[in-house]
Amino acid sequence: MAGPVRPPRVSARRRRPGVIALSLALIAGGGAGVAVLLLQVGHRTEVVRVVRDVQVGQVLTQDDLGKASIALDPAVRAVPAEDLMSVVGKRAAVELMPGSLLAPSQVTKDALVKAGEQLVSIGLEAEQVPASELVPGQRVALVHVPAAGAPEAGKTSDVVPRTLDGRVVKASGAAPGTGVVVVDVATAASDGPTAAAWEAAGALRLVLAAVDGG
Repeated sequence: MAGPVRPPRVSARRRRPGVIALSLALIAGGGAGVAVLLLQVGHRTEVVRVVRDVQVGQVLTQDDLGKASIALDPAVRAVPAEDLMSVVGKRAAVELMPGSLLAPSQVTKDALVKAGEQLVSIGLEAEQVPASELVPGQRVALVHVPAAGAPEAGKTSDVVPRTLDGRVVKASGAAPGTGVVVVDVATAASDGPTAAAWEAAGALRLVLAAVDGG
């Protein structure tokens, strides 16, 4: 009588060192790729930010500025953090608000009121304020118009109203209650007293010039 049949022996597969090494390399390489991808997605840039209010024309100090690390959109222009000291000592070309990023176009090395110019403040009633925002650098014309009640008021004339060239340096917000907006306008030094006299007499109006300054 034949003895019991033994099941065939199944030998364990031999582990090949080369295959193991290759597998580890692929895992490591995949991990590195993921790490690089995460770094690219979360890439942050050190830029300059404003830490306190700075008025138009004010000279920037180191205390006005700080640094921020952000994921910056390529379309956003901001001063790199390493260039912070390069903007210290320059003037604010626009009003700067705390928490905002500082753009290169927001500072200037030039004085906002240049040599040979004078600054005239003009108060505009709510109905006289242009719908377009008044911004520093905007070219304007200061137009002389007869004040209400003046002898020449209401008279028709073919004479072109006298005008003076000017440039907006700063425009305030509307005053609570009155809505009056005060606009600082730089004019030629020879025109400053005339513009001031027109303003005092209530005979001055501000007209925006063409965008190209013409």
